[in-house]
Amino acid sequence: MDTTLFAGRKRIRANAVLLADRIETPLLDVTGRIATTPLTIRAGSAGCVVVFRYGAVIMFGLEPIEEAAFLTDIKKLINEPHERLYQEQAELEIDSAADERVVQGVIVLRDAGVERLQLVADVLAESVVLERYEDIIAKTFDRVEPLAAALERGNWTFRSSKKLLSHIGGAMLIEHKMVGRIEVAEKPEVLWERVELEPLYARLATEYELRERQAALERKLKLTSRTVETVLDLLHHRRNLRVEWYIVILIVVEIMLTLYEMFWRGH
Repeated sequence: MDTTLFAGRKRIRANAVLLADRIETPLLDVTGRIATTPLTIRAGSAGCVVVFRYGAVIMFGLEPIEEAAFLTDIKKLINEPHERLYQEQAELEIDSAADERVVQGVIVLRDAGVERLQLVADVLAESVVLERYEDIIAKTFDRVEPLAAALERGNWTFRSSKKLLSHIGGAMLIEHKMVGRIEVAEKPEVLWERVELEPLYARLATEYELRERQAALERKLKLTSRTVETVLDLLHHRRNLRVEWYIVILIVVEIMLTLYEMFWRGH
């Protein structure tokens, strides 16, 4: 399918919003459906929206009031919305004679065909998802550092151990979502049928530094997990030493009691 939208328009505004970890797309009213993978529907008076099941929506050519109305409606299909909305905006320029690339932040397309809009939507969706995970990992690392410092100072509690385990679980959950649900490293499905659009996708992915950001995020995930695990190992080692000292003290006490009894009985 190569249905061209926005006939006659030279400029289109795109707004990507990450709402939640999941949107129940099968429950979405698709009377204005344009395409299915990813789900693309008509919205507003003369716009369209691409909806990803992992919680991102990308709105093209909608007025602000239309965007607000759409986001209000789709929130009914979300169980656990994010506390903060992560957004990415872009300007699209339609020029049939131009090279498809990004010029000073403006995405230049030869036409506003569905497949091209889906590629743009895919890149913007991945970008807002990465932004959220970058934010979470940065906050997690900021929380881990004081816990490690507390262990070094000896100011350690059982509650601190529980926090560390919670951070390990959080890092593993992010990695699971990246690999299992969102598939940031995978190329969009539309490219399997429209191979000629791969150069456009490559330029967009480079402009938004998707691969670099994903690689940096994976390094931070590993570093955070390794840091937390190291601290837990140190804590475990200290506890073992403490137990060993308790055993030594008990043995010494037992020897002293034995000697005392021997001495008392001898006198």
